Amino acid sequence: MAAIVSTVAYLGLEARAVEVQVQLIAGLPAFNVVGLGDKAVGESRERVRGAIAAMGLALPPKRIAVNLSPADLPKEGSHFDLPIALALLAAMGVVDAEALSGYVVVGELGLDARIAPSPGVLLAALHAAESELGLVCSAAQGAEAAWAGSVEVVAAPDLLALINHFKGHGLLSAPQPGGVEDDIVTGPDLRQVKGQETAKRALEIAAAGGHNLLFCGPPGSGKSLMAACLPGILPPLTPEEVLEVSMVQSVAGTLTGGRLTRARPFRSPHHSASMAALTGGGLKVRPGEVSLAHLGVLFLDELPEFSRTVLDSLRQPLETGTVSVARANAHVTFPARVQLIAAMNPCRCGHLGDATLACARAPRCAADYQAKVSGPLLDRIDLHVDVAAVSAADLILPPPAEGSAEVAARVAAARRLQSARYAGEGARTNAEADGPLLDRVATPDEPGRALLAQAAAAMRLTARGYTRILRVARTIADLAGAETVGRIHVAEALGYRRQPPRN
Repeated sequence: MAAIVSTVAYLGLEARAVEVQVQLIAGLPAFNVVGLGDKAVGESRERVRGAIAAMGLALPPKRIAVNLSPADLPKEGSHFDLPIALALLAAMGVVDAEALSGYVVVGELGLDARIAPSPGVLLAALHAAESELGLVCSAAQGAEAAWAGSVEVVAAPDLLALINHFKGHGLLSAPQPGGVEDDIVTGPDLRQVKGQETAKRALEIAAAGGHNLLFCGPPGSGKSLMAACLPGILPPLTPEEVLEVSMVQSVAGTLTGGRLTRARPFRSPHHSASMAALTGGGLKVRPGEVSLAHLGVLFLDELPEFSRTVLDSLRQPLETGTVSVARANAHVTFPARVQLIAAMNPCRCGHLGDATLACARAPRCAADYQAKVSGPLLDRIDLHVDVAAVSAADLILPPPAEGSAEVAARVAAARRLQSARYAGEGARTNAEADGPLLDRVATPDEPGRALLAQAAAAMRLTARGYTRILRVARTIADLAGAETVGRIHVAEALGYRRQPPRN
């Protein structure tokens, strides 16, 4: 009779139930694992064999057949080691199979029988809670699994301690959830930015409504510094958002010590990043930078230096808030609701418009350089800001009286208005409002509608551009405490819609 242990396979942020079935069959000694597993699953035979030998046990001289059911579901990762070992021990009569039936088991085994951490434990714990089962995992990840709530967590340091627990010889204590890190942002303060009042205003609007933003200006004008200031003015994650972000971090294996954080993610990949690094994928599908920045900020510095195909791969995630990685045997979807902040020079030399520093190819070099960023991607960016060079007169001025704390207070007030407005509507911020919901909350008054209609014709706005102007205007009205969107709010939003010059 086969011994059965429950575990999971990860597809994006979904944990699917898997049964590990082990049967001892008379015949020549062999150890086979079937069920569409990857190389890590196939190598689990040697890790399981070594771990059992480390406890002083020998495998029976029979054919050991391990089936991972359902057999047509791809299985990836080393977390199948522990369930295979426990199912084998149950088939050998070392552990009671009935005692294991109420648990989902995940964990990697070492050759010395230690249980090592494996990515995705938080997802496995949430799956176990939904299935009204307990969870068995590594002691190092007990604090992470305990965040799932009422699920019973058995966190063992090694295989021998786990066996003793199920035999009742040495019960393991239940782990406590890890702490929550303070939402203290250690980045720069806006007081460090001299001048650039228009750019700082745009940064405040972007933070208040979750809008995408592009800075275009010469080197040394403060574009990267202002982008680094953004986390300091964003509101902390809500408890529901903390769980969403932590699930992505758990799958990526970056959630250490079971500690959660309320600070919004800030990811800044280098411009040499590949498409798989940015959007997810690889041999073993993992979330990319756009998913690791979920509900936070994705900062792309030197935007035209990224590969054009890599940048265009962001068009769908920016529109839908998800990224789908298609493979021949599976389609994996990760969340990707990010706020894109980008910075670029106007041309390769960076000094377009400066007669003393610009290269001899200006303005042709600017057109060639900016053409590396496609129009459809630029159309998805709500605010375009030309950042001027900082003069010596600006640098000798004292620090501004208003810093990140004051701006963060206004941003938080605007976000509270949006949370109340969109409660139960499926949106969190103005940047996510769409369709009839956007029409209901952001339709301007009569002067505003007239100005927007005139500007849409003159600027040849796309439907997407028209929608994004409404969203930005709604955010500007929220910052001003206005109930309705007026002409002045539409006018300011139109000012930010202008794209950088291309000739």
